[in-house]
Amino acid sequence: MSPLKPARTARSAYLGLGSNLGDRRANLARAVELIGSARDTAIAARSSLYATAPVGVTDQPEFLNAVVEVRTALEPVELLDACLGIERELGRIRTVRWGPRTIDIDVLLVEGIALDEERLTLPHPRMTERAFVLVPLAEIAPGIVVGGKTAAEWAAGIDSTGVRPVDRDWL
Repeated sequence: MSPLKPARTARSAYLGLGSNLGDRRANLARAVELIGSARDTAIAARSSLYATAPVGVTDQPEFLNAVVEVRTALEPVELLDACLGIERELGRIRTVRWGPRTIDIDVLLVEGIALDEERLTLPHPRMTERAFVLVPLAEIAPGIVVGGKTAAEWAAGIDSTGVRPVDRDWL
């Protein structure tokens, strides 16, 4: 008889979502549906949708962005793999870094975990520089601490003029 494995404890994780190709709203809605149906994972909260200008490669369509909180028993790299699988399922093809995409799902934070590995760094190394992440994150988790400041403090201190709320009830 094999020994029983201890049950994994679910923890909160925050995912950043973006889309700027095809039916952006439908891409994001389907991604949230697939995230919520992933093994050992459930959607706990979701932000409004925000329209945002592209970052990095600016000659591309405007993005729709959101942040979701999930409760998951997956380890961070397992969660990353689930997100990458959803991106593939929704037709994401990686060609140009920061280029156009049907869907982008970034693991931003996992409660109680800091990582600096080849495949995944937590918290996400550029999240505090990105209004399109901070504004929706602060909407659903204003008190979450990243780098010694809350999401609300980070969001209040960043230029968010290019982040426009589009729809609170998009799902």
